[in-house]
Amino acid sequence: MSSILVAGVGNIFKGDDGFGVEVVQRLARKNLPDGVKVVDFGIRGIDLTYALLDGYEAAVLVDALPRGGPPGTLYVLEPNADIPAAEGVPPIEAHGMDPVKVLRLAAAMGGRVGRVLVVGCEPAVADRDDFQAGLSEPVRAAVEEAVPLVEAVVARLLKIKSM
Repeated sequence: MSSILVAGVGNIFKGDDGFGVEVVQRLARKNLPDGVKVVDFGIRGIDLTYALLDGYEAAVLVDALPRGGPPGTLYVLEPNADIPAAEGVPPIEAHGMDPVKVLRLAAAMGGRVGRVLVVGCEPAVADRDDFQAGLSEPVRAAVEEAVPLVEAVVARLLKIKSM
């Protein structure tokens, strides 16, 4: 069993929202350490929910993350380990991806992930409802920086695990 899941999330048909998908596609072509599984989940939140039930020690979600910074800014965040529970089981859209809802649903189903980290990128345009092909220039450039960043995050998680 893999101990670390690297999950790319996002919609490639909505411009910069495809950031996470692009990063994990590049990571999947690399020779990563044993125990690391890289998966492009796209907008399949239910698939990510079920994957989180597999008992990973850590998960690294890679996604577009609007936080108000300049487009292309990379962030590494560790959301509160105890994401507040919603009333009942949170609804999941079969073709949508809300990482907080995914984590809540996985927890409600008995899934436990030791640590969850998010490697995010500030999109140039957030919340586009219309079709937009490809990443903006700043986000495309950030993909090149994000690949080694995710590798470094994974290396740190593996080092902590081996202590």
